[in-house]
Amino acid sequence: MLLRRTIPSLRSHATVRHHSITNNLKSLSKIPHKYRAKAVQQAQEALTDYLHTVKTVPYTFAENISKNSIVSLSTVISKVKFSAPGFSKSLQKFLRYHPVNEFELFFESIGIDVSELDSFLPARKFFLSEDRNSFNVACALYGFGVPWNKLGILYKEVKTVFDKEPNEINEIWSKYMEYGFTSSSLVGICLVFPRVLNGDREVDELVNDLKRVVIGFDLISDVDGEVDTWIDLCRKIRLFYNLGCKKHDIFDMIGRSKAILVDYSEVVLSEKIEYFCRFDVTVDEVISLLLSGLDIFNFELRNQVFCVMGLLRHFGIDEQHLNVITEKYPYVFGKNRLANLPHVMRALSLNQWFFDNLKNGGHRLLESYPIINSNQDYDKDFAESLVRIQSSRVPIHTLSKLQFLHSIGFGENGLTIKVLKHVHGTSSQLNKRFYCLIRNGIEFSKLCKIISLSPKVLNQQMEILEKKLKFLCNEIDSSLDYLDVFPAYLCFDLEKRIKPRYRFHSWLIETGLCETEYSLASIIATSERSFIARIYRIHPAAPKKYLEIFMRQDYDSFQET
Repeated sequence: MLLRRTIPSLRSHATVRHHSITNNLKSLSKIPHKYRAKAVQQAQEALTDYLHTVKTVPYTFAENISKNSIVSLSTVISKVKFSAPGFSKSLQKFLRYHPVNEFELFFESIGIDVSELDSFLPARKFFLSEDRNSFNVACALYGFGVPWNKLGILYKEVKTVFDKEPNEINEIWSKYMEYGFTSSSLVGICLVFPRVLNGDREVDELVNDLKRVVIGFDLISDVDGEVDTWIDLCRKIRLFYNLGCKKHDIFDMIGRSKAILVDYSEVVLSEKIEYFCRFDVTVDEVISLLLSGLDIFNFELRNQVFCVMGLLRHFGIDEQHLNVITEKYPYVFGKNRLANLPHVMRALSLNQWFFDNLKNGGHRLLESYPIINSNQDYDKDFAESLVRIQSSRVPIHTLSKLQFLHSIGFGENGLTIKVLKHVHGTSSQLNKRFYCLIRNGIEFSKLCKIISLSPKVLNQQMEILEKKLKFLCNEIDSSLDYLDVFPAYLCFDLEKRIKPRYRFHSWLIETGLCETEYSLASIIATSERSFIARIYRIHPAAPKKYLEIFMRQDYDSFQET
């Protein structure tokens, strides 16, 4: 089946874009609004005429430059006094006696944003004739079918291509055309994999791979000749390359069904791959799952609501195991959205088990799972709390925090509401703090457990959390697993509580004043009064020493005494 995407008229898109840019350019503010579009059109015509007749640029390329450099051209327009009747002649006169920077116009026209132009403009050069090679290469590539306003993609990514002579480019292009590519398919390849135009041995392997995909699997017969369609298809091939997929996996996938590339958009492929990667499995495992059946691309994995317990039973988990995890992770159970399913399974530490089920045919179980009714797994406490939130002064802020908790695996239950009451910050801040702790080595399910027991962990800045973890691992010489026993460690002040108490206790042990090694939780979590009383029992002079040195945070020098 041919891929026939409905592509709106390029002319209509260009017209809309033209008027949109024209109306928003500050440099045209002195021209009455109703005359601006006409003024830009006259300027484009004048510039085309100037480049063609005065600078001997072939008409087609002169027109391409003028039509695609509206922002730079508007700067020229702003230097000419506007008068409706004779503006066109004024522009022509200005261009002849006040030469413009042709490189600015050229680079913008090939698709380089004006904000980036300074990085590409040649030093002390004003006219294309002073450095004709880049322009000549652009003309050659345009002749092969590369859209003029997309040439900037090549220029930005492989500037060396524009340092070649046009005849070198022609040789490289002819060589690849002999492989069996069509002009449109080769344009798509070059714009998505620009380095192929270097024509050296390093890219031969890539071109041969692409030849096997495009020609070996006869994609040319399945895809229409539109350049934009080939760009889209090549971007999908690149998506799998960027994931680090092995070549034989890509070939196997396309060999089983070309529909993966032909029928599904890059957005759909990206969403599905990103979704299944969130189960914390390897890319190879995700590719294996995608190969198990194309119907998986059609799953609605965002808004459908599911019952955690019901889905686990649907996938065949035994009741004894279900009872164990229900008791261990009560805050996960209840309703949630399928969009959060990967993290629900990670919060339950069942992500690998669930993914293996999907990979071995269980994705059909996911498809057959019934949409739950509103009364299934109903939690009265959660429902009543949700009503109160919606009628509160800041419902949007609170609901966004609740959505964050759902996104990391917390279900619709009363325990989640209790956690919600103690976490502070925006959903974005909470998300960053959560993943900061993940990046620093805390396992996903264990972190969710920590948050359920000590929600205030997420109320701290990332730098502070990282320092506490570093102190725990490096100085206390404990593993992150200790947080399973004492999650509140992360809630205490590092400089005023954790460091002084732990170091003082270590000093007491080292000097032989204390023979009992107290647990970290006992050292830190004990109230100040109880801590002072304890060290007094160890030695009557200990409280004075502790208060004099540690309370003025001079414990680094104390270690030397």
